[in-house]
Formats: sequence, structure tokens, C-alpha cells
Amino acid sequence: MCCALPFRLGYNGEAMKIGLTGGIGSGKSTVATMLRERGANIIDADQVARDVVAPGSPVLEELAAAFGQDIIESDGSLRRQALAQRAFRDEASTAKLNAITHPAIAKRIKTLLEAADREDATAIVVLDHPLLLETNSDALVDRVIVVDVPAQERIRRLVAYRGLEADDAKARIERQMPDQQRRARADYLVDNSGDEQALKAEVAKLWEYVHAVQ
Repeated sequence: MCCALPFRLGYNGEAMKIGLTGGIGSGKSTVATMLRERGANIIDADQVARDVVAPGSPVLEELAAAFGQDIIESDGSLRRQALAQRAFRDEASTAKLNAITHPAIAKRIKTLLEAADREDATAIVVLDHPLLLETNSDALVDRVIVVDVPAQERIRRLVAYRGLEADDAKARIERQMPDQQRRARADYLVDNSGDEQALKAEVAKLWEYVHAVQ
């Protein structure tokens, strides 16, 4: 069952901006795909994160200065595994990574949202962002939609569909924002604990909600 919660901002004559998030294994990207099929304009924060570290970018140069020039391949691209090994070895290194990348990602997302306003003020724009709440990027959108799935079901899916070990899946979930905190900051919850048909019904209700508040 989907859940409409009290919302924080009114539609203001600009493109309707929806922030879509959820924990690992929640099916957030599947919901984004279904919304795209219904006509939403999707901004993929993961793609933005890849774009800001493109060869020759200032962010990539800053990362190399912080973590070593050998995180860059001979063709100028980022050696992601090498960066991950250094950036996630301790909290201080992770904080350094975030301090370099998060502002650039947020700036690019803001630019894309502003462009959406100029292109079509009647559009529904969905920001698909795994760290929407952790980075306070919910300040950029009008509504926050959380895809909600019990942790045990997410672990099962991560093991079955992504090939993770159960302990690894559990650890990744525990490193993220607790589900209770994520729910508390949502304007609307999408329940994805069922099968694909159930999710399609949930997304249909979500689409009705979005148009109702638009």
C-alpha cells in the first residue's frame, strides 16, 4: 500500500520536481524507469556523479591530488576501484572524497533542474538520487518520494539478483541512513515489498498523487 504523507512545499508554477530515493536493493531505479514510461523527465544522480569525474574535469584533478595521480588511467579516465580502495578505507578518507565530489554533483543537479524549468514549466522532473537525504538535496525538490522495502527483503534481493553475500548485503544496508529516518523525511512512500505487478499499481497511485499536488 502506498502512503501519502503531509508535504512541505506547494507547486509554484515551475516544473514539478520530485526527489526519488530509497535504500540499496529497494528498487528505486525500477520506479524511476516506470515514471519515465509515464512521461516524467528523469535526472539520474549516479550519471551526474560519473559526469563530474570525466577525463580532464576539475573534480578528477582534485581527486588525483588528494588520493594519488595513479587513480587516473593512461587514457585520462578514473580508476574507480583504485579510488574506492583509498577513499573508503576510513571515515576521514571518505569525508575527503565527499567534500570533493558532493558539491560538484549538487551544482550540476541544480543546473539540470533549472534547465528543466526553462524547457517546460509544466513538466514533472524526477531526481533519482540514492543520497538525496544524506546530502540534503531534498532542498532542491518539491516532494520527496521514498521507495520502502523491509531490510530482510532487500537483503534477499541483493543476494538473489546482485550476487552479494548476505553479510555483505546486510553491512551495506547498515551503512546507509536508517529506514525510519528516511521514512520520516518522505512526503510519500512507495511500498515495493511485493512483485512487479504490485509495484506497477503502486507507481500508478504515485502518478495520481503527483498530478493531484501539481
